[in-house]
Amino acid sequence: QVQLVESGGGSVQAGGSLRLSCSARYSWTCMGWFRQAPGNEREAVASIYTPGGNTYYTDSVKGRFAISHDVGKNTVFLQMNSLKPEDTAIYYCAARYAGDCANGVYDYWGQGTQVTVSS
Repeated sequence: QVQLVESGGGSVQAGGSLRLSCSARYSWTCMGWFRQAPGNEREAVASIYTPGGNTYYTDSVKGRFAISHDVGKNTVFLQMNSLKPEDTAIYYCAARYAGDCANGVYDYWGQGTQVTVSS
């Protein structure tokens, strides 16, 4: 059974930082972070091609967020700095066996972790 377990969400004031973690049972070619705010569609935030470390970001988080991967622990992180109220959402970790991390459909999903940024 595939298992992705997120942690690290919480509440923070604008300008603050949070780090999300996602522990995976297996090693996946692509791991990504997505988010969904109330009333909005889910959007891709960042992804990483784990064999090579290539990273991809949506424009709204470039320069503020950083995705990284601990190969030995099958864990992916999302460091979020300079947080804004519009970053408030449920953040989901996802895994994809094939490539095309930025545009491919992800196969497995975690339960999600809430991130709330107050102004």
